[in-house]
Amino acid sequence: MKGVILAGGLGTRLEPLTRVTNKPLLPIYDRPMIYYPIQCLLNAGIDEILIVTGGEHAGDFLKLLGNGKRLNVKDLHYTYQEGEGGIADALKLAEDFAENGRICVILGDNIIERDICEPVRAFKEQPSGAKLLLKEVPDPQRFGVARIEDGRLIEIIEKPAEPASNLAVTGIYMYDSDVFAIADTLAPSTRGELEITDVNNAYLARGDLTYDILEGWWTDSGTFQSLHKANCLVVAGGANRVSTSATPMAHGAAAGA
Repeated sequence: MKGVILAGGLGTRLEPLTRVTNKPLLPIYDRPMIYYPIQCLLNAGIDEILIVTGGEHAGDFLKLLGNGKRLNVKDLHYTYQEGEGGIADALKLAEDFAENGRICVILGDNIIERDICEPVRAFKEQPSGAKLLLKEVPDPQRFGVARIEDGRLIEIIEKPAEPASNLAVTGIYMYDSDVFAIADTLAPSTRGELEITDVNNAYLARGDLTYDILEGWWTDSGTFQSLHKANCLVVAGGANRVSTSATPMAHGAAAGA
């Protein structure tokens, strides 16, 4: 399985910070934000990674990450998303990289405490389809929200005013190769974007979508409040952090170690 980190968009909610660089290159404690999703994939045994970036500062990723070898990435690739077409639009750019195989997708501003080894293993054994990782949050209206009945995933609603649950769809997704054909059928939402929720609901409609509950804490870093929260959580310890040297960090090493 290959990994895809979606690190495009303009990061307008974090202006003026994002006037000088892309959001996933902002610092979380003592490392750039993008290091955390990289470590998430590496910890799950995924070391072929594509970064989808965009905006005026896309070259900053290359300056920081180079070919990925310093971070123990076997093969690091880049592609560029023009404009802000949405998460599903960015994902379409990974089709050639995926080579008709399965991918694990993570948003560039997502940070987790533990790892996704078990969900990745389970998805590899899943005959087909997709898998989502859900997490209870205090503000589900900011996210796609899962409605679950008797343990079954019934519906995913994007940023509902009155959430059916507090289970947010985290920015970690796993897909088989059908995801690209599904994305090609999407029409832009009222926001003018191709929504990843529509991709997930397409898998759900055909009965080919599973989910797991993410263990440990999870946060995005897309607002000033969540950016501050991410820093506090990492400083307190527990996040998987990519090493800044050629020596891999011990699996599950605490941020304060």
